[in-house]
Amino acid sequence: MTDLAREYGEGLYELCEEENLTQEGLQQMQMLKSCFKEQPNFLLLLSNMAIAKEERVGIVEKTLRGQVHDYVLNFLKILCERNLLHEFYGCEEAYRNLYNQRHSILEAVVTTAKPMNDDQRKKLLQKLNTMTGRSINLKEKVDAALIGGVLLEMDGKRYDNTLRHRLEGLQNILSGNA
Repeated sequence: MTDLAREYGEGLYELCEEENLTQEGLQQMQMLKSCFKEQPNFLLLLSNMAIAKEERVGIVEKTLRGQVHDYVLNFLKILCERNLLHEFYGCEEAYRNLYNQRHSILEAVVTTAKPMNDDQRKKLLQKLNTMTGRSINLKEKVDAALIGGVLLEMDGKRYDNTLRHRLEGLQNILSGNA
């Protein structure tokens, strides 16, 4: 994330915070992020310098008016006017990071060899809540190559308790590479 994206994303957050709209803003930024990923040509169109700036801003206005809060709409129009729509994903990340920080939420990614069941998910969330003292926003991934166990990434750290990792360690010991 660039400093510019951080500045813009945090600026939108601060504006939304003044009106108690931070959760709505977060949901709309995440919805837009999903839409832009599903329709990358839309962002390319809005970033096309061959189209007049006023026309690109008009497309944003016509497409999103009534779909998102005016703060989010105006934010996107400013990015479009300043030819900064390529910074949107970083802005969304900055907004989300500040939201999580202010609401004591920690994002975590857990990767397992097969999907977790509800009981496993509940136990993991309880353990992480107890360990961190924060609410956990858990994203789940599945990678059969792990064979078994859990790979957890949170707060910039990686906790690898997978069978694949243990077997690699054992292999290194047996081959004298440990």
